Amino acid sequence: MKGLIDFLSKGDVLNMAVGIIIGGAFGAIVSSLVADVLMPIIGMLIGGVDFTTLAAGPITYGNFIQAIVNFLMIGTAVYFFLVKPLAKPEPPAADPGPSDVDLLTEIRDLLAKN
Repeated sequence: MKGLIDFLSKGDVLNMAVGIIIGGAFGAIVSSLVADVLMPIIGMLIGGVDFTTLAAGPITYGNFIQAIVNFLMIGTAVYFFLVKPLAKPEPPAADPGPSDVDLLTEIRDLLAKN
């Protein structure tokens, strides 16, 4: 099981998986925008034609809103159940130590004592 988690947590594999999932969800948004919002408007402008059924029809913006909600839900689920658990923790920041000015001040004070 550890080997599988190590493989899946590699950056390239994880990024590819997230990209495919989010790309699919975003594709649904674009498809809905074209099919449910833009094409009915274009159809009305050229004489009330609905290209999906070749009849006049209302703009189904509810499908577009649903596609956006689905995208947000899928993105949230991917983040909390895939990206966040498999992300490697960032290493703690190393202590930078004394600055150059601090070191020079210390050397000056040591030289002044001698």
